[in-house]
Amino acid sequence: MTPARDPRTARALLFAFAAVSVAHLLAIAVHLTPLQYATKPLLMPLLAGWVWAAAKPGTPRLLVPALLFGAGGDILLEIGGTVAFLAGMGSFAAGHVCYVTMFVKLGALADRRRALVVAGCYAVVWAALIVLLWPGLDAGMRVPVACYSLLLAATAVTASQVNLRAGLGGALFLFSDTLIATDLAGWRHLPAHGFLIMLTYLVGQYLLTLGTLERTTRTD
Repeated sequence: MTPARDPRTARALLFAFAAVSVAHLLAIAVHLTPLQYATKPLLMPLLAGWVWAAAKPGTPRLLVPALLFGAGGDILLEIGGTVAFLAGMGSFAAGHVCYVTMFVKLGALADRRRALVVAGCYAVVWAALIVLLWPGLDAGMRVPVACYSLLLAATAVTASQVNLRAGLGGALFLFSDTLIATDLAGWRHLPAHGFLIMLTYLVGQYLLTLGTLERTTRTD
């Protein structure tokens, strides 16, 4: 098995990602807004740095860009306003294109029957969410939300065919962004709404990353 590029740096970056994630979630829980703003832009770059340092020959090159597009989305959503929100959604969408492309290359469509069954289940969930959210969305947000959520569902479907961890990561990412969509539609918040959004997002991105690296290791 080929060694990682820099195991010591990889461990340090993964620890830093975990520490900054905990700090960010605690900042949300106790309403420390400056700390939230300070930590959020660091999250995905640290995870991307871990991937870079832990990479072996065969590690998908699209994994780092997928995470960095997520960082761009995180920053743009913090700016606020419709234009920044749509730009952030576009950045996340680019990350999902990277994920779907990467997972297909890793064999996500090898078992087409299984993939179709999972896709059918997610299609039902997607259609139900759009029907429920549609009346509450502003006219200018309806099509972007529908298209973005469909792309997010595609990530969840293809990730589920890679391995269990990646599949769970895709499902959590979808859940996190669904909570954001309920904000746009004016739904009543769940308890600890913002905390849940970031917790499921962070765990989702980590599991997508870990699942991809594990799949690469097994096929190495």
